[in-house]
Amino acid sequence: MSPKAKSAILTITPYKPGLSKAASGRVIKLSSNETPLGASPLAIEAYKGAANSLFRYPDGSATVLREAIGEVYGLNPDRIICGAGSDEIIAMLCHAYAGVGDEVLYTQYGFLMYPIYAKIAGATPVTAPEKNLRADIDSLLASVTTKTKIVFIANPNNPTGSYISTDEMRRLRAGLREDILLVIDDAYAEYVSKPDYSTGQELVDIGENTVMTRTFSKIYGLAALRIGWAYCPQTIVDVLNRVRGPFNVSIPAIYAASTAVRDVDFTRKAKEHNDIWLSWVTGQMEKSGLKVYPSVGNFILVEFPENKKNADNANNYLMEKGIIGRKVDGYGLPKCLRFTIGTEEENHILCAAVEEFMQ
Repeated sequence: MSPKAKSAILTITPYKPGLSKAASGRVIKLSSNETPLGASPLAIEAYKGAANSLFRYPDGSATVLREAIGEVYGLNPDRIICGAGSDEIIAMLCHAYAGVGDEVLYTQYGFLMYPIYAKIAGATPVTAPEKNLRADIDSLLASVTTKTKIVFIANPNNPTGSYISTDEMRRLRAGLREDILLVIDDAYAEYVSKPDYSTGQELVDIGENTVMTRTFSKIYGLAALRIGWAYCPQTIVDVLNRVRGPFNVSIPAIYAASTAVRDVDFTRKAKEHNDIWLSWVTGQMEKSGLKVYPSVGNFILVEFPENKKNADNANNYLMEKGIIGRKVDGYGLPKCLRFTIGTEEENHILCAAVEEFMQ
């Protein structure tokens, strides 16, 4: 006899992160949507400054960080909760608000951790079909049942790069029962400039049933520190503070993230870099005869033909050159590869290699 895991756990396909190694000596990693500019130099110095405090437990409430986030984003720090990446907050929400017999709803090409965390909590994940690789509000609302407890929507979405407008998000919230928690996953929000886009903050402000999650892993370049946050109604903050570990955010993470969020000039440079090169890489891929789905993030989803120039062969070709993209067949997109927008040099190398492959 041996301990037995819950049966739902054994149905989970483990999440596979983007690869970090390739055949070539030099590696150009474009598989995990990391910022090519790295972390703010000021944040790096703050991280180093935490070395003398490694023997101390961190402030369990991450007060300094919550105040910094509130200052920059104009939010009440008391309604902010921090976690080991926004992943941990997503997991806590599933544990706190869904369980056996409940359903967790998400879109067809949504983040793969939504169904994983739902299953870990004992709930049943339900997928709503998308249209043209974009969340469809009517489809989401039609997929709601009496068992639905949480709806996750990534805006912008990864891996598709698509987004829904402020009006569509409001229509989604208005169409859901008041007892359904809407979680808006804004991991890539800082990259978006569209005039009809909103983070959903206003929906958090006016109700008791909407949460906005954010991360320091993308534009802030602190993926290694695992630091994220959420803006919530006060009642939900209270619940999550009961669920989270007592010291779930480390001192180095608190120091670095507090400094990074205040370094608005560096954040602006990261966005400006992405604005330039997202457009350029998209154009170069299209010149090579490939379909590129419109993206408002720091990555593009590229569709390859169903012949010898297919996505698998393209991926193998690029890997031999040390260029690592992201296969997305796990999302049900076997014809596509996703590429992070890299440095100027990396973008030129990627596009030249893809053009060569397509000839």
